[in-house]
Amino acid sequence: MARSPYGNYGHAILTAGALRAPEQVALTYCGERRFTYDELNRIVNRRAHALLSAGITPGQRVAALLNETLHVAEIYLAQAKLGAVTAALNPYWPLDTLRAVVAHSRCTAFVYDATVEQAVAEIRPSLPEVTTWIKVGGPGPGAVDLDARAASAPEEEPPIGGGHDDPLALYYTSGTTGLPKAVVHTHASSLATAQIWLDVPRGPDAVFGTGAIIWGIGFPAIVGPALYAGMRLVLEQDWGPANFLRVVPRERVTHVSQVPSFYAALLGSAGHAEVDLSSLRVIMLGGEPLTATMLERVKQRLPGAAVYSYYGQTEAPYTCMGRVDDGSTPLGSSGRARTGNAVRVTGPSGERVVGETGEINLAGPHVMAGYDGLPERTAEILRDGWYVGGDLGTVSADGVLRVLGRREDAILKGGVWSQPVAVEEAATALEGVAEAGATGVPAHTEGREAAGQRILLAVVPRAGHTLDPAKLALALADVLPPHQRPDHIVVADALPHSEDASGGPGKLLRRELHRLLES
Repeated sequence: MARSPYGNYGHAILTAGALRAPEQVALTYCGERRFTYDELNRIVNRRAHALLSAGITPGQRVAALLNETLHVAEIYLAQAKLGAVTAALNPYWPLDTLRAVVAHSRCTAFVYDATVEQAVAEIRPSLPEVTTWIKVGGPGPGAVDLDARAASAPEEEPPIGGGHDDPLALYYTSGTTGLPKAVVHTHASSLATAQIWLDVPRGPDAVFGTGAIIWGIGFPAIVGPALYAGMRLVLEQDWGPANFLRVVPRERVTHVSQVPSFYAALLGSAGHAEVDLSSLRVIMLGGEPLTATMLERVKQRLPGAAVYSYYGQTEAPYTCMGRVDDGSTPLGSSGRARTGNAVRVTGPSGERVVGETGEINLAGPHVMAGYDGLPERTAEILRDGWYVGGDLGTVSADGVLRVLGRREDAILKGGVWSQPVAVEEAATALEGVAEAGATGVPAHTEGREAAGQRILLAVVPRAGHTLDPAKLALALADVLPPHQRPDHIVVADALPHSEDASGGPGKLLRRELHRLLES
């Protein structure tokens, strides 16, 4: 029996939209170009036929190093329709990492755009296993000119080359040691992720705004859900606070997904108060804890927006979510498992526990198939249908997940374990503090390292404010127990964050905070 084409990610995400609402605007790019669902589908089909003519086949692993968001959307969807496996490379990786990841992932073709041409020229000689080089955005030396081929390619649907449980893409984790691990997602797992808006309100005028973070897991977590839900997708190259303030009123963006640190930067800057952000209706926040102080600031500035917390990982995106600004989900929690997913917490022996701290387990059709080339690591992480990634948390009797963080982030002071967020939340509640980061550093006694840790707190002042570490310490002593009081406070211009291609701050890098002591 022939398999349904709707098990193919590209067909289900885009072709279905073109059949359902061909004249509806699907995508706008940097305020300069806009495409209906029918137009975008025809463009993707031409890209797919051009890739076919270049020799790309179902199941072939194709490295994709693309920095322009429009190219990412077109090429990822075209390769999905063909059944090629996209190795979604990070354009911000060092050259050595790029080279090693491509080789390890066994790619035999490589597609890139003009923005990364120099990087490709440098790594190409050391990748003999890549026999097909394809450039988007004009001709390149020794490369197939995909634009030229697409210009004369047919617009009808290409032959469907994959779907269902076939591999769709390799998305890479941002591991702290060794090469990034390649997470294998299938057509089915990615389509399950695309259904997130079943659990979050949207209207016929819904507009999702985002930046360059769509390469990698951002694609099935952002682009796919927006198109699958029939939203208008606003693609930008820069999604930092300054451009955010320009794009949201211009495009009347209604839905966004970011980390809380983004709003620390946005609301801590001058000039935001004069910008019309009233179109925002849904703000998804994840990746790091949302404090009561930050939620209050967001709601004061954006009273018409519903604020949701979510929890997931590259291996299991958007597993849990819940609205936190209306009290339906307790602040500090990530909500309940969304439709079709499951979450539990297990104790040391693997038994399910309720209301107790343990390892977070995630399950559902959205969970990865495994780590590419790492069967032993896959077996450690995927246990009896559950993904167990090492995060600690609790689940309430009514199914609400609270993420406590990873063990290595916890601080041991005075014989008591604490999570940094408890200190950070108390600090950001103080007048004039825009952002705070806490970490444990070795304790010393008479020149020797002692048991336990001291707490380092780094704070960033809000625009127009100055901060005095001594006064902050006194204020925190009134609200924190002894084992959570900072031993050293540093006032900094900025805190270290992971690199975010959208232009805004990524996750807070607590392990880098100790460097502020040295500066």
